[in-house]
Amino acid sequence: MLDTTSLASHGPVIPVIVVQRLEQAVPLARALVDGGVKVLEVTLRTPVALAAIEAIARAVPEAVVGAGTLRLPADAKAARDAGSRFAVSPGYTAALGAACREAGLPLLPGVATGSEVMAAMADGLRFLKFFPAVQAGGIPMLKALAGPFPDIAFCPTGGITPETAPQFLALPNVAVCGGSWLTPADAVEQGDWARITRLAREAQALRAR
Repeated sequence: MLDTTSLASHGPVIPVIVVQRLEQAVPLARALVDGGVKVLEVTLRTPVALAAIEAIARAVPEAVVGAGTLRLPADAKAARDAGSRFAVSPGYTAALGAACREAGLPLLPGVATGSEVMAAMADGLRFLKFFPAVQAGGIPMLKALAGPFPDIAFCPTGGITPETAPQFLALPNVAVCGGSWLTPADAVEQGDWARITRLAREAQALRAR
């Protein structure tokens, strides 16, 4: 089973992907992989999301595709059955954690407060999504969390841009960040895969400044 901490080894940014039409899924995934971005979080925010994950897992095997926006225990089995290799949630409950463990689906759970970090820690989780990153306090909050939680690594997601990503990545407790800017809605709708490949290459080149 994949270790979620290994997701950071593929590059500094995990794209947060919303697929509106199934036929967009595979070319979108290929465009990202062509740009060097292999870890893909497909959010369960649209009716075609699970089918999109299944299509990507089948047609783009070099991608590490996961499901985002898991909220209910039932989402874990559905995501795994679709071919997800990991899961991401906007928050955390013990029931969701248990469902992911039962499904054999590694979970990157969302947290925004010290209490939520402790709840995830109680279930053995040490790599957490800090969400919504900017709205929940951004860099100052991540610095504050580093004090009482020196053994926790974060993936901040929410409101991060190519300009601010290096500042987040410079923090010692940030392993990788999530971003939706790699897949702009207009580029996806227009099938501008070359633009997405370029954005992926630029994201892969991001490092702490």
